[in-house]
Amino acid sequence: MRFSVHRRGRRRTSPDGHAEPTPWDPRLRSLTIGLVSTVTLIAFEAMAVITILPEVAEDLSGLSLYGWTTSGFFLGLLVGVVLAGSETDRTGPVRPYTAGLLLFGAGLAAAAVAPTMGILVAGRVLQGLGGGAVPAVLYATIGRAYPEPQRPRMFAVTSTAWVLPGLVGPAAAALVAEHAGWRWVFGGLTPLVAVAGVITVRALRGLGPTTAGVVEATGPRLVAALRVSVGAGLVLGGLTSRSPVGLVPIVAGAVLAYRPLRSLLPAGTLRARRGLPAAVAARGLLTFAFFGADTFVPLAITAARDQPTIVASVAVTAATVTWTTGSWTQARLAGRVPGRDLIRLGLLLVAAGTAGFALVLVEHVVLVIPIACWAVAGLGIGLAYSPIVTLVLAETPPERHGTASTSVTLSDNLGTAFGTGLGGVAVAASEAAGGAATAGLAVVFTLAAAVAALGALVAGRAPARIFPASP
Repeated sequence: MRFSVHRRGRRRTSPDGHAEPTPWDPRLRSLTIGLVSTVTLIAFEAMAVITILPEVAEDLSGLSLYGWTTSGFFLGLLVGVVLAGSETDRTGPVRPYTAGLLLFGAGLAAAAVAPTMGILVAGRVLQGLGGGAVPAVLYATIGRAYPEPQRPRMFAVTSTAWVLPGLVGPAAAALVAEHAGWRWVFGGLTPLVAVAGVITVRALRGLGPTTAGVVEATGPRLVAALRVSVGAGLVLGGLTSRSPVGLVPIVAGAVLAYRPLRSLLPAGTLRARRGLPAAVAARGLLTFAFFGADTFVPLAITAARDQPTIVASVAVTAATVTWTTGSWTQARLAGRVPGRDLIRLGLLLVAAGTAGFALVLVEHVVLVIPIACWAVAGLGIGLAYSPIVTLVLAETPPERHGTASTSVTLSDNLGTAFGTGLGGVAVAASEAAGGAATAGLAVVFTLAAAVAALGALVAGRAPARIFPASP
């Protein structure tokens, strides 16, 4: 149902005279609860895994593959989101969501029993393949079921779903890993898959396939996504070889991925062309910077400061809370501040916060200072993350929301994969050279801060749209 905006104070009504529904309106409440349940599941998984990764790498003697635990997840997610986005437009959200959740659970099980770091990375790829259904279904559902003025608020609601996992997840994961072993962290998350599935599938049944426009065939887009994922993996693999032989997979991967990548992204995204392409490009730079650093935050605290995992969890929790604060702030500013200004400000805060967190590598700096700086980076991504999606949905017809959300998430995943992958290369190279991980971590945080600053420049080319304010 389309809604128009009529000013009666701050109250908005639909054309039939009814008050415009909020996310908690009876007409949308069950759907909102279902989406929040799914985001909560993903949040618990993300918070738990990133906290225990240093211990996993030590136990499986796999520091050289540390970055691949995140890169592999997001390369799998890249394929999953393209498939789920097309299927959401074609058949509705229930089928891709259910299949994705089953694959996600299978990946958790594989990681729980992994005998080597390589098998654990494979389990993470499987988790990503299934997890790709979540952003595809989430973005398409918000675009289709919620009126435009309510979308910033709904994105803030889903960001709030990270608060409890952010407060409890890192510390709980650290305690479980310490007393029962890290494998129980993966295994313990499996029941949450079933809970989220039951709640969400019931809520999604009311949304069928798109009824207008022409939906692109799934097959060609899936092949393109596979080529991009494999190509990106080849490039990252070539970078880890640290020898001239590594140029072969780098070149092969770039050739394999370039054309399909252009077909999956809005025209001009790779050149950050003014308008919507610049917004999509800024999303990739944002995730490169934030997650490229975030993955190594616990390692920096445990390796450079010789602190236990429970201390590292404090930094993860702080950034999660401030991310939610930033998300609600952007929702409140909708209607007054152009979307691109929020994106640009958020990227500048990520740059400043990441540069400040690098002080963790300086021994005499009190640990609370870099942790506080990382909280600033969390505030920054909270301000910038959702407005990008809102811009894309606002500029795209409803029957294309599934495909449009795929473009955003594709840029998102590639940014994360390359940010964490290149960080992993730096840390592995530092270890191979016989030095401490500190030198590699310095490269990680410097690169992330520089990319965030570049993203702020690109964000200035995004649409200057001011979103309608929610009541």
